[in-house]
Amino acid sequence: MATAFDRLGYGTYKLADGEECAAGVAHAIETGYRHVDTAQGYDNEASVGDGIDRSGVDRDDLFVATKLSTDNLSYDDAVETARASRDRLGVDSIDLLYVHWPINSYDPEETLPALDDLVDDGVIDRIGLSNFEPDQLDEAIDRLDHDVFAHQVECHPLLQQERLREYAVEDGHWLVAYSPIARNRVADVDALREVAAAQDATPAQVSLAWLLSKERVAPIPKAADHGHVEENWAAREIDLTDEQIARIDGLDRGERVVDFAEAPWN
Repeated sequence: MATAFDRLGYGTYKLADGEECAAGVAHAIETGYRHVDTAQGYDNEASVGDGIDRSGVDRDDLFVATKLSTDNLSYDDAVETARASRDRLGVDSIDLLYVHWPINSYDPEETLPALDDLVDDGVIDRIGLSNFEPDQLDEAIDRLDHDVFAHQVECHPLLQQERLREYAVEDGHWLVAYSPIARNRVADVDALREVAAAQDATPAQVSLAWLLSKERVAPIPKAADHGHVEENWAAREIDLTDEQIARIDGLDRGERVVDFAEAPWN
Protein backbone atom coordinates (compact mmCIF):
# COMPACT_ATOMS: atom_id res chain seq x y z
CA MET A 1 0.00 0.00 0.00
CA ALA A 2 1.30 3.45 -0.89
CA THR A 3 2.26 5.45 2.15
CA ALA A 4 0.65 8.76 1.23
CA PHE A 5 -1.95 10.45 -0.94
CA ASP A 6 -0.43 13.45 -2.72
CA ARG A 7 -3.02 16.17 -3.28
CA LEU A 8 -1.68 17.29 -6.64
CA GLY A 9 -1.96 14.33 -8.98
CA TYR A 10 -1.11 13.61 -12.59
CA GLY A 11 -4.07 12.85 -14.86
CA THR A 12 -3.63 10.66 -17.94
CA TYR A 13 -6.90 11.20 -19.83
CA LYS A 14 -6.30 11.16 -23.62
CA LEU A 15 -2.64 10.27 -23.21
CA ALA A 16 -2.25 7.80 -26.03
CA ASP A 17 -1.38 4.25 -25.09
CA GLY A 18 2.28 3.62 -25.75
CA GLU A 19 5.28 5.91 -25.68
CA GLU A 20 3.45 9.20 -25.12
CA CYS A 21 1.76 7.91 -21.99
CA ALA A 22 4.72 5.98 -20.60
CA ALA A 23 7.07 8.91 -21.14
CA GLY A 24 4.55 11.35 -19.67
CA VAL A 25 4.06 9.30 -16.52
CA ALA A 26 7.78 8.77 -16.06
CA HIS A 27 8.47 12.50 -16.51
CA ALA A 28 5.68 13.46 -14.11
CA ILE A 29 7.06 11.16 -11.44
CA GLU A 30 10.56 12.50 -12.03
CA THR A 31 9.13 16.03 -11.65
CA GLY A 32 7.75 15.14 -8.24
CA TYR A 33 4.23 13.80 -8.73
CA ARG A 34 3.41 10.76 -6.64
CA HIS A 35 -0.33 10.41 -7.39
CA VAL A 36 -1.15 9.06 -10.88
CA ASP A 37 -4.73 8.76 -12.15
CA THR A 38 -5.96 6.63 -15.05
CA ALA A 39 -9.04 4.60 -16.01
CA GLN A 40 -10.01 1.45 -17.85
CA GLY A 41 -11.69 3.68 -20.42
CA TYR A 42 -8.46 5.54 -21.19
CA ASP A 43 -6.97 2.32 -22.65
CA ASN A 44 -3.55 3.20 -21.26
CA GLU A 45 -3.21 1.32 -17.96
CA ALA A 46 -0.36 -0.85 -19.27
CA SER A 47 1.51 2.26 -20.45
CA VAL A 48 0.96 3.91 -17.07
CA GLY A 49 2.55 0.82 -15.53
CA ASP A 50 5.46 1.09 -17.98
CA GLY A 51 5.94 4.74 -17.01
CA ILE A 52 5.99 3.84 -13.33
CA ASP A 53 8.65 1.21 -13.99
CA ARG A 54 10.66 3.60 -16.12
CA SER A 55 10.67 6.30 -13.42
CA GLY A 56 12.68 4.12 -11.05
CA VAL A 57 10.70 5.41 -8.06
CA ASP A 58 9.76 2.77 -5.52
CA ARG A 59 6.18 1.61 -6.03
CA ASP A 60 5.47 2.07 -2.33
CA ASP A 61 6.12 5.79 -2.74
CA LEU A 62 3.41 6.14 -5.41
CA PHE A 63 -0.39 6.34 -5.27
CA VAL A 64 -2.04 4.82 -8.34
CA ALA A 65 -5.76 5.22 -9.08
CA THR A 66 -7.91 3.79 -11.86
CA LYS A 67 -11.63 3.56 -12.64
CA LEU A 68 -14.11 0.87 -13.64
CA SER A 69 -15.71 1.50 -17.03
CA THR A 70 -19.46 1.86 -17.18
CA ASP A 71 -19.84 -1.54 -18.89
CA ASN A 72 -17.90 -3.28 -16.11
CA LEU A 73 -20.09 -2.58 -13.08
CA SER A 74 -21.94 -5.85 -12.58
CA TYR A 75 -20.49 -7.81 -9.65
CA ASP A 76 -18.59 -10.33 -11.77
CA ASP A 77 -17.36 -7.79 -14.32
CA ALA A 78 -16.18 -5.38 -11.62
CA VAL A 79 -14.21 -8.09 -9.83
CA GLU A 80 -12.74 -9.58 -13.00
CA THR A 81 -11.77 -6.32 -14.68
CA ALA A 82 -10.34 -4.79 -11.49
CA ARG A 83 -7.95 -7.72 -11.31
CA ALA A 84 -7.08 -7.18 -14.97
CA SER A 85 -6.42 -3.48 -14.30
CA ARG A 86 -4.14 -4.39 -11.41
CA ASP A 87 -2.17 -6.69 -13.69
CA ARG A 88 -1.94 -4.12 -16.51
CA LEU A 89 -0.71 -1.51 -14.06
CA GLY A 90 1.89 -3.94 -12.75
CA VAL A 91 1.06 -3.32 -9.10
CA ASP A 92 0.42 -5.66 -6.18
CA SER A 93 -2.77 -3.79 -5.38
CA ILE A 94 -4.54 -0.71 -6.77
CA ASP A 95 -4.34 2.17 -4.30
CA LEU A 96 -7.74 3.57 -5.30
CA LEU A 97 -10.45 2.16 -7.58
CA TYR A 98 -13.33 4.39 -8.65
CA VAL A 99 -16.70 3.74 -10.20
CA HIS A 100 -16.15 6.05 -13.19
CA TRP A 101 -19.83 6.96 -13.75
CA PRO A 102 -23.02 5.74 -12.00
CA ILE A 103 -24.67 4.97 -15.35
CA ASN A 104 -25.14 2.05 -17.79
CA SER A 105 -24.37 -1.14 -15.84
CA TYR A 106 -24.11 0.58 -12.46
CA ASP A 107 -26.27 -1.18 -9.88
CA PRO A 108 -25.67 -0.34 -6.21
CA GLU A 109 -26.72 -3.87 -5.20
CA GLU A 110 -24.00 -5.41 -7.40
CA THR A 111 -21.31 -2.80 -7.90
CA LEU A 112 -20.84 -1.75 -4.29
CA PRO A 113 -20.48 -5.27 -2.81
CA ALA A 114 -17.90 -5.96 -5.52
CA LEU A 115 -15.86 -2.95 -4.33
CA ASP A 116 -16.05 -4.12 -0.72
CA ASP A 117 -14.93 -7.62 -1.70
CA LEU A 118 -12.07 -6.26 -3.80
CA VAL A 119 -10.78 -4.46 -0.70
CA ASP A 120 -11.23 -7.57 1.44
CA ASP A 121 -9.36 -9.66 -1.13
CA GLY A 122 -6.44 -7.21 -1.34
CA VAL A 123 -6.96 -6.34 -5.01
CA ILE A 124 -7.60 -2.69 -4.15
CA ASP A 125 -6.77 -0.64 -1.07
CA ARG A 126 -9.42 2.09 -1.22
CA ILE A 127 -12.82 2.77 -2.78
CA GLY A 128 -13.63 5.80 -4.90
CA LEU A 129 -16.72 7.11 -6.66
CA SER A 130 -16.84 9.53 -9.57
CA ASN A 131 -19.48 11.82 -11.03
CA PHE A 132 -22.07 10.93 -8.39
CA GLU A 133 -24.85 13.27 -7.33
CA PRO A 134 -25.38 13.83 -3.57
CA ASP A 135 -28.29 11.38 -3.33
CA GLN A 136 -26.22 8.74 -5.12
CA LEU A 137 -23.37 9.38 -2.70
CA ASP A 138 -25.77 8.96 0.21
CA GLU A 139 -26.90 5.58 -1.05
CA ALA A 140 -23.40 4.33 -1.82
CA ILE A 141 -21.92 5.42 1.48
CA ASP A 142 -24.81 3.78 3.34
CA ARG A 143 -24.41 0.50 1.44
CA LEU A 144 -20.63 0.17 1.50
CA ASP A 145 -18.90 -1.62 4.37
CA HIS A 146 -15.67 0.27 3.69
CA ASP A 147 -15.27 4.04 3.69
CA VAL A 148 -15.32 6.06 0.50
CA PHE A 149 -11.83 7.52 0.19
CA ALA A 150 -12.47 9.92 -2.70
CA HIS A 151 -15.15 11.33 -4.98
CA GLN A 152 -13.86 12.53 -8.35
CA VAL A 153 -15.74 15.25 -10.24
CA GLU A 154 -15.06 18.12 -12.59
CA CYS A 155 -14.09 21.09 -10.44
CA HIS A 156 -12.42 24.41 -11.27
CA PRO A 157 -13.09 28.14 -10.75
CA LEU A 158 -15.90 28.10 -13.34
CA LEU A 159 -17.57 25.00 -11.78
CA GLN A 160 -16.81 25.17 -8.08
CA GLN A 161 -18.93 22.25 -6.82
CA GLU A 162 -19.53 23.88 -3.44
CA ARG A 163 -22.16 21.34 -2.39
CA LEU A 164 -19.96 18.36 -3.20
CA ARG A 165 -16.92 19.99 -1.59
CA GLU A 166 -18.93 20.50 1.59
CA TYR A 167 -20.10 16.89 1.42
CA ALA A 168 -16.47 15.74 1.19
CA VAL A 169 -15.51 17.71 4.26
CA GLU A 170 -18.51 16.45 6.21
CA ASP A 171 -17.93 12.81 5.24
CA GLY A 172 -14.14 12.95 5.50
CA HIS A 173 -13.36 11.89 1.93
CA TRP A 174 -11.35 13.72 -0.72
CA LEU A 175 -12.91 15.59 -3.60
CA VAL A 176 -10.57 14.85 -6.51
CA ALA A 177 -10.92 17.56 -9.15
CA TYR A 178 -10.64 16.55 -12.77
CA SER A 179 -10.39 19.14 -15.57
CA PRO A 180 -9.06 21.51 -12.89
CA ILE A 181 -8.17 24.19 -15.42
CA ALA A 182 -11.33 23.65 -17.53
CA ARG A 183 -9.19 22.63 -20.53
CA ASN A 184 -7.55 26.04 -20.17
CA ARG A 185 -10.77 28.04 -20.46
CA VAL A 186 -9.45 29.71 -17.30
CA ALA A 187 -6.92 31.53 -19.49
CA ASP A 188 -9.78 33.59 -20.93
CA VAL A 189 -11.06 34.85 -17.55
CA ASP A 190 -9.96 38.41 -16.78
CA ALA A 191 -9.97 37.97 -13.01
CA LEU A 192 -7.76 34.89 -13.22
CA ARG A 193 -5.38 36.62 -15.63
CA GLU A 194 -5.09 39.56 -13.22
CA VAL A 195 -4.44 37.33 -10.20
CA ALA A 196 -1.92 35.41 -12.28
CA ALA A 197 -0.09 38.60 -13.23
CA ALA A 198 0.09 39.63 -9.57
CA GLN A 199 1.48 36.21 -8.67
CA ASP A 200 3.89 36.01 -11.63
CA ALA A 201 2.05 32.86 -12.62
CA THR A 202 -0.35 31.56 -15.28
CA PRO A 203 -4.15 31.37 -14.94
CA ALA A 204 -3.82 27.58 -14.95
CA GLN A 205 -1.40 27.71 -12.02
CA VAL A 206 -3.71 30.10 -10.16
CA SER A 207 -6.65 27.73 -10.70
CA LEU A 208 -4.67 24.83 -9.25
CA ALA A 209 -3.50 26.96 -6.33
CA TRP A 210 -7.11 27.97 -5.65
CA LEU A 211 -8.19 24.32 -5.57
CA LEU A 212 -5.29 23.47 -3.26
CA SER A 213 -6.43 26.25 -0.92
CA LYS A 214 -9.71 24.40 -0.35
CA GLU A 215 -10.17 21.78 2.35
CA ARG A 216 -10.00 18.15 1.17
CA VAL A 217 -9.66 19.01 -2.54
CA ALA A 218 -7.06 17.28 -4.72
CA PRO A 219 -6.67 18.46 -8.35
CA ILE A 220 -5.36 16.07 -11.02
CA PRO A 221 -4.33 18.15 -14.05
CA LYS A 222 -3.56 16.30 -17.27
CA ALA A 223 -0.74 17.51 -19.48
CA ALA A 224 1.35 15.86 -22.18
CA ASP A 225 3.75 18.77 -22.69
CA HIS A 226 6.62 18.43 -20.23
CA GLY A 227 6.76 22.17 -19.63
CA HIS A 228 3.09 22.26 -18.65
CA VAL A 229 3.59 19.28 -16.34
CA GLU A 230 6.33 21.20 -14.53
CA GLU A 231 4.30 24.43 -14.46
CA ASN A 232 1.37 22.59 -12.89
CA TRP A 233 3.65 21.10 -10.24
CA ALA A 234 5.00 24.57 -9.44
CA ALA A 235 1.45 25.72 -8.57
CA ARG A 236 2.03 24.14 -5.15
CA GLU A 237 4.32 27.05 -4.30
CA ILE A 238 1.75 29.77 -5.02
CA ASP A 239 0.31 31.37 -1.90
CA LEU A 240 -2.89 33.16 -2.84
CA THR A 241 -4.03 36.01 -0.61
CA ASP A 242 -7.40 35.87 1.11
CA GLU A 243 -8.57 38.64 -1.21
CA GLN A 244 -7.47 36.70 -4.30
CA ILE A 245 -9.20 33.54 -3.08
CA ALA A 246 -12.40 35.48 -2.43
CA ARG A 247 -12.23 37.01 -5.90
CA ILE A 248 -11.91 33.56 -7.48
CA ASP A 249 -14.72 32.27 -5.25
CA GLY A 250 -16.97 34.74 -7.07
CA LEU A 251 -16.31 33.29 -10.53
CA ASP A 252 -18.55 30.22 -10.36
CA ARG A 253 -20.65 29.96 -13.54
CA GLY A 254 -21.72 26.34 -13.28
CA GLU A 255 -19.83 25.90 -16.56
CA ARG A 256 -19.07 22.28 -17.38
CA VAL A 257 -16.43 20.99 -19.76
CA VAL A 258 -17.68 17.40 -19.47
CA ASP A 259 -21.42 17.09 -20.07
CA PHE A 260 -23.69 14.71 -21.97
CA ALA A 261 -27.32 13.66 -21.92
CA GLU A 262 -26.84 10.54 -19.77
CA ALA A 263 -24.77 12.31 -17.10
CA PRO A 264 -26.29 11.94 -13.62
CA TRP A 265 -27.01 15.67 -13.29
CA ASN A 266 -29.07 15.80 -16.52
